Amino acid sequence: MRGSEDGLEKVIRLENEKGRRHIKDTKVEKNRNIRHFRDLQVYRRAFDAAMAIFQFTKNFPTEEKYSMVDQVRRSSRSVCSNLAEGWRKRRYPAVFKNKITDSMQEASETQCWLEFCLECKYIDKDTFAELDDEYEQLISMLNSIERKAEKFCF
Repeated sequence: MRGSEDGLEKVIRLENEKGRRHIKDTKVEKNRNIRHFRDLQVYRRAFDAAMAIFQFTKNFPTEEKYSMVDQVRRSSRSVCSNLAEGWRKRRYPAVFKNKITDSMQEASETQCWLEFCLECKYIDKDTFAELDDEYEQLISMLNSIERKAEKFCF
């Protein structure tokens, strides 16, 4: 294992004896300890954020069902789906990087939709700030993965 790598290497989620998810603070040596895209912390966090968005958009006005609700749900879910697709394309570094870039773009789009939600007063400032910050962190994590793609590709 390398000794001077930054926070990206703390991306392993493991199952404990009771099946609960937890983060193991350990360095990743290439991708040997990550067997599935669901093992990536960035995936789990993006999934949790998308589910939070799904829950609070249930209460949006009916007239927003086919516009804002569908758009913010779609973009938040696309962060995860692009990560999953990219993980299966690790054999092709350029394709892997492209999918990670797509995931970052979807995260940014989600932030834009969240801003519309705030401005329309469908969510409060605290909810917006929390989710906006989470997406900023996700974008940072994805950017780090993209810059270090060789650690994940084979």
